[in-house]
Amino acid sequence: MNALQQFILIALATFVSEDLTTIHTGVLARQGHIGFVTGTLACFAGIFAGDVLLYLAGRLAGRAALQRAPLKWLLTEAAVERSSQWLQQRGALVILASRFTPGMRLPTYFAAGLLRTSFKQFIGYFLLASALWTPLLVALSAWLGGELIQQSLAHASGWLALAIFAVSLWMLLRMALRLASYLTTQRGRRLWLGQWLCLTRWEFWPPYVFYPPVVVYLLWLALKHRNLTLFTAANPAMPASGFVGESKSEILHGLRNANEFIARYSLIHAESTHSEKLARANQFIAEQQLTFPIIFKPDAGQRGAGVRILRSFDELQFALAEMNGAHLLQEYVAGCEFGVFYFRFPDAARGRIFSITEKRFPSVSGDGVNTLEQLVCRDERAVCMAATYAANHRPRWQEIIPANESVTLAELGSHCRGAIFWDGMQYLTPALTEAIERLSQSYEGFYFGRYDIRAASTEAFQRGAFKVIELNGVTAEATHIYDPRYRVWQAYRVLFEQWRAAFAIGAANQRRGARVYEWRELMTMAREFYRGAAS
Repeated sequence: MNALQQFILIALATFVSEDLTTIHTGVLARQGHIGFVTGTLACFAGIFAGDVLLYLAGRLAGRAALQRAPLKWLLTEAAVERSSQWLQQRGALVILASRFTPGMRLPTYFAAGLLRTSFKQFIGYFLLASALWTPLLVALSAWLGGELIQQSLAHASGWLALAIFAVSLWMLLRMALRLASYLTTQRGRRLWLGQWLCLTRWEFWPPYVFYPPVVVYLLWLALKHRNLTLFTAANPAMPASGFVGESKSEILHGLRNANEFIARYSLIHAESTHSEKLARANQFIAEQQLTFPIIFKPDAGQRGAGVRILRSFDELQFALAEMNGAHLLQEYVAGCEFGVFYFRFPDAARGRIFSITEKRFPSVSGDGVNTLEQLVCRDERAVCMAATYAANHRPRWQEIIPANESVTLAELGSHCRGAIFWDGMQYLTPALTEAIERLSQSYEGFYFGRYDIRAASTEAFQRGAFKVIELNGVTAEATHIYDPRYRVWQAYRVLFEQWRAAFAIGAANQRRGARVYEWRELMTMAREFYRGAAS
């Protein structure tokens, strides 16, 4: 392969991955397969062409280009929006900074075109950044890869070793640059603190970190009861007792004999045409005399996924047009939100309120100086959920909040979407107990689960004046465990007690003839649910 062919091949390879191509070029230069200057210029030429095309795509095609390949695979609307805000605040200098900030280069160059940044400015900052970055990365790769090259050439697996080296170096460089970008700004340091706090505060741990001890305990319960899936008989009224993918509308229908406690809702079928969906929605709103806002959520969903608050007819039309799977329209109940976990043994006359969760919606207060992002970053707890709050408030994220204006960061009672959960057992009253008991016994075949409830006030909730927005089955959590005051061992103790009750109630119902699902059926249900959620 002659020098021109090498030059063209390297330049084209940058269209696949700029950094990996540059690293490999450094390795090739160290081996003597290509000159350092030639390799560096080839990388520079490919990077220049690709980034100019990205700028032109933003300038000429606009946001529509994000919906077409290949940009739809490389860029997201959210990333472009962040870069656009960054450009508007900091100017074209951002083009230089983005070259050294992982994850920001592509959306920034596209946003520069979208905002019609001066092409001369773009080229100037781009040339400066690339003149610094490209030879540095080629030289670093050649230097660090020297000893590895000498060792690997003596073995048949040499090229594999070189490939592993290149990928490893690329990952290390990205990590180093990301860390540097965090630590060199106050914003970055606060976001880094938020990530650290997420590691040290168990309430923010992902399920795959938090749940292994619970899984081990479930296996012990299965051995004790000699049945792995006995808990699926806890609620004979629900498919697999509400293990996964249960229909919210069917469960709410099961509570129809206590209809005064249920938030009004209507099911919108996915197979209906858009005009049929819209007619159904309008009919429901008119018949129930509702006004916006209104809740729109999947009929089968978990952990608040897909739940939206619609505030206008235009938002309703858009939501109906893009909905995937059956959805519920539900009245918006203003006020407070609670989670009430209840269970009852089949032979018992009355059940037990096992847990009450008070769901608080965090807010920050403006000072007329700082942006919403800065206010969130200054709050020790809010910074842990900064990414979530940014998604909730993207249009205002870089806006300076006027003095004394309060901005609610989360409006939905889901912990993973930003709500704060507190132990609310102090709100338990005889009136509340009676209302929950009446509600639960109205649903034949229900013994175990958590109500998500809205009430006009805490006092109304205690009087038993509330509306149920959801009832979750056997895999629901007693969510008061996420109270920031709780230790992780306290949370495990609650969950262990909860699952002991689920197995015991399942065993009692099995003796009464209730069906116990096989684990293969559960896996099939879970696979179908998550496949549908991803489509």
